[in-house]
Formats: sequence, C-alpha cells, structure tokens
Amino acid sequence: MTISLRDSATVLFQGDSITDVGRLVEPDSPLGNGYARLAADRVRSARPAAGITFVNRGVGGDGVSDLRARWREDAMDIKPDVVSIMIGVNDTWRRYDSGAVTSVGAYENDYRAILTQVRDRLDAQLILIEPFLVPVRDEQWAWREDLDPRIHTVRRLSEEFDATLLAADGLLNQAARAAGGAEYIAGDGVHPTPLGHAVLAEAWTALVGL
Repeated sequence: MTISLRDSATVLFQGDSITDVGRLVEPDSPLGNGYARLAADRVRSARPAAGITFVNRGVGGDGVSDLRARWREDAMDIKPDVVSIMIGVNDTWRRYDSGAVTSVGAYENDYRAILTQVRDRLDAQLILIEPFLVPVRDEQWAWREDLDPRIHTVRRLSEEFDATLLAADGLLNQAARAAGGAEYIAGDGVHPTPLGHAVLAEAWTALVGL
C-alpha cells in the first residue's frame, strides 16, 4: 500500500529514540538526525513546491504506554494528515536491562488505543514501522522471544486499521547481512547507524511513492 502524500500535508513522526535522534537536545535539528530527517529531505528534494510539513515528536526511552500518555498533545493536537509510528523495542529492552515487563497484551491495548484515536478523530493515513532488533551480542538473540510477538502485533494492527506497514525487522537484518555485520546497521543492536537510518529512510519514502 502506498501513501497518498498531498501538497501541504502535515506528516508526523512518532516513536522513541530511534525517531528522536537528537531532536530534543539540538534546537537547530527539530527533525533530529535520523531516518525522519532523511525521509523528509528526500521528499522535499523530490517535491520542492509541495509545501509538505514534517514534524518529529519522538522521545528517547519511550515505550508504548509513554506514547499513549502524551498522544493528545504530541499527536492529536497537531492534526496531522499522515502519522508514522515506530514503538516497541524499549518495551522489550527494559525487560532485559531492568526487569520491567510490559506484556504483549498491554502493548497491544495501548497501541490500539492510539490508533483508534487517529481513526476516529482524524482523517489521517497511518504508517506503522515494526520495532526491530539486529543482534550484535549473543545474548540479544534471547530478546526475540519478547520482541517477535510485538512485531506480529504491529502487523495485525496494520491490517485492522488499514495502515501501511514498513516491515523494518527483516529489512534491517537483511541489510546487516549485505553490509557485512549487524554493527554496520545498528551499533548496539537497537539504535541504527547512519547507514541503518538511510535504509529506513529509503524504505519510508518508497511508501509515499518516491
């Protein structure tokens, strides 16, 4: 499914640190320095006269419950025409680094709640980006037990809400193989390198017909 990105549309990027990428600490980089900015730059270059507005509200460290808690201010009040969401890896990561468990059921409930608000209150198109993991340490392979059900949840929700899906997990793991190792795509297995962000941005812009 391709997103129809009309002239003068407002595009909202939402998520955690993978979307944030410095936008909160660098006032001169409101789109951050990751895939969101790269995707916006590609769109602007291809359609310079379109006047499309890009907004980044990613917050480092967020899980899906954090996203839900700030959804009105950081999503609904913006009244975007396109909403792009990537959330979930922190819900897995916190289980392994601090013992904070978010069940898959709770993850799905919170994710469904924010998507329902978009569907019911905004005339907006949705892009759902899977959470992903590109293991660089042997112990990270065990994380898949927790993350894979969240990926499947996002895929189901994309069907339920007629959203466009960016299947990032397979994409980035394949890119890691092509690049010669996971560390070339995500240095810690979670946060993309510049190359990893470029791969995401290219895939994102393909979803809007570029």
